[in-house]
Amino acid sequence: MSTTKDNANFAALVDQDLDRIPQVGDTVTGTILSASKSEVRMDIHGIMTGVVRGRELFYEAVEYADLKPGDPIEATVIDNENENGELELSFRYAGQEKTWQNLTDSFQKGSPLKVRVIEANRGGLLVSYMQTQAFLPVSQLSPEHYPRVSGGDKNKILEKLKSIVGKEIEVKVITLDRDEQKLIVSEKAAWQDRQQDVFTKYSVGTVIEGTITAVTNFGVFVAFSENLEGLIHISELAWQRIDDPSEIYKVGDNIKAEIINIEGSKIFLSAKKLIADPWNNIKERYQIGQSYRGTIIKINPFGLFVELDKNIHGLAHISQLTIPAGQKLDQLYKVGEEKDFVIVSIEPSEHRLGLAFKKNDEAKSETK
Repeated sequence: MSTTKDNANFAALVDQDLDRIPQVGDTVTGTILSASKSEVRMDIHGIMTGVVRGRELFYEAVEYADLKPGDPIEATVIDNENENGELELSFRYAGQEKTWQNLTDSFQKGSPLKVRVIEANRGGLLVSYMQTQAFLPVSQLSPEHYPRVSGGDKNKILEKLKSIVGKEIEVKVITLDRDEQKLIVSEKAAWQDRQQDVFTKYSVGTVIEGTITAVTNFGVFVAFSENLEGLIHISELAWQRIDDPSEIYKVGDNIKAEIINIEGSKIFLSAKKLIADPWNNIKERYQIGQSYRGTIIKINPFGLFVELDKNIHGLAHISQLTIPAGQKLDQLYKVGEEKDFVIVSIEPSEHRLGLAFKKNDEAKSETK
């Protein structure tokens, strides 16, 4: 009787172990028996041995990087019997599953991840998270890495992007579609989260002092406080007309400005708000109908821009000028020429001043 009972127990154990034999595609947990750079051997449930070799080794994830005998570890079955009768296993597949799970968790929770920049192109950066690649568009770079290049020179932009290759940066996942293998990340979103406490210290009207980090044709960028950056648009640099900020400012210059708007992480500044508006008392210095000496500073098809003094510029509209048939303004006048102008209109609130030639100057111009 006891023999029959023992046989039944043994058969049950065999059936139980057979039920536990992993199949291809299963993820199993085993214990490391030995680990080298060429292969890792694992004990699976005490009933079989598995081996991970060659390209199936996966070292980017922390849990696979420094394995020691006795460590528990997960692997995926890629062959349930190799040439030695062992399970053929892969850390790569298990690692990919773990990677996508981490990415999904990060996406759902809005938590940041560390990635490494592996390539740059004109559209942005290719980054890697545990051997899974993602795209980081230029528009999603943080202020520290955003390539501000005067004139938008694409080659210079690419050079700046290439300087980031090899660096490790913090990002947030903003688009995730595993079926389409579409993964887009944002460094700017992670930066915004880190700066939230800093942002609360500032509001519209706050005066800041910072350093110019970039000069563009539309304004200058200013770094201040704890990694914050703001833009002074060309129209907010000074009360007078500015055509090219680089003629006045350069990278590294210190500048004071007032915060005039905050939109999310975008901070807009004004330097001219800290300077007395020269147009406030303009009627005390200039009167309609009076003539003044002015310098032509720019010629446009619709008129001449004229500097009356350092802060006050006016426009002599083409309708106020007598132009001979077939002639163009730039054929008649030159930048830098001084002439006498008569003020025909003053609009202090709009910072506009209209000019016309003094009659004798106009006559001289027509005879050129």
